[in-house]
Amino acid sequence: MKRFLASFLVTTAMTGAAAADDLRDAALDFFQPLPSTVPQIADNRVTPEKIALGKSLFFDPRLSASGVFSCYSCHNLATGGDDNQETSIGHGWQKGPRNSPTVLNAVLNEAQFWDGRADDLKAQAKGPIQAGVEMANTPENVVLTLNSMSDYVAWFNAAFPDDAEPVSFDNMARAIEAFEATLITPAPFDAFLNGDDMALNDMERAGLELFMDKGCIACHSGVNVGGEGYHPFGLIEKPGADILPVGDKGRFAVTDTADDEYVFRAAPLRNVAVTAPYFHSGKVWDLKVAVQIMAESQLGEELADEEADQLVAFLDTLTGTVPEVTVPVLPTETAATPRPTAEVIIE
Repeated sequence: MKRFLASFLVTTAMTGAAAADDLRDAALDFFQPLPSTVPQIADNRVTPEKIALGKSLFFDPRLSASGVFSCYSCHNLATGGDDNQETSIGHGWQKGPRNSPTVLNAVLNEAQFWDGRADDLKAQAKGPIQAGVEMANTPENVVLTLNSMSDYVAWFNAAFPDDAEPVSFDNMARAIEAFEATLITPAPFDAFLNGDDMALNDMERAGLELFMDKGCIACHSGVNVGGEGYHPFGLIEKPGADILPVGDKGRFAVTDTADDEYVFRAAPLRNVAVTAPYFHSGKVWDLKVAVQIMAESQLGEELADEEADQLVAFLDTLTGTVPEVTVPVLPTETAATPRPTAEVIIE
């Protein structure tokens, strides 16, 4: 009897391992694990000096005209890399038009913003600083602010030693990009892709299989489980105006092409379980509800309750470990530092 039981357990383990291998092989056709090192960026070599400078800039509210808002305001690293608001609050307590995407793993996206209007994080970093509804500042005022503090001048010189004018708006954006490139969050799903059979439980594996079989991978694949390609929201059935506001036509505002009306960049799904609310409108707070809406609007399917639970269980495996980031001590302003203003400098 003992010999039979031992043989049964070995056979069961081998069968389970084979099933895991098959599922992993199928998944690797559509997904890649996160890189084990900081990704290098085109035209912006990542160095320790740039990372340190970029971290200070990321946390510094003096990049905003009011001295109140920083990159961190909308991309809180303690709460999923976003601000957990429907749409972000900016200069003069104005409410922005769209939900703030997470900054975690954002360096791996094909493009930035919901409509893909920024090719990379350098371009993205410049946008909110100049937007009247967000940080409401100007490049000239930012450079004046940075040059007014000797520590920043020294840090820019160290980060950009070959530049004739190290302190510049462009270099500010490059430094922030370098810091954000370090915000990679390895998750249980990566361990599974890398060969760990124990990384996912049965329900999570069922969710992964369902995610592939239902066709979610058509929009959400690759290393960031999304973040690539542009797709219409409401491919099969358009959600209501409460979820898909009629006034926000997505990528159409970038291309002025009729085919791009209500088209958006596919959302990256890493850490999605901790980045509610969902969609560009930020109107849905429950991940299971968001999954059901996507199934109906994009796939034309009404999910069984068990299927939705399995998909959510898989999405939970994309919640990763955030690298430890200490809050920097920022340079002290001087008499030459521009004073905060409540006026909207740029609209």
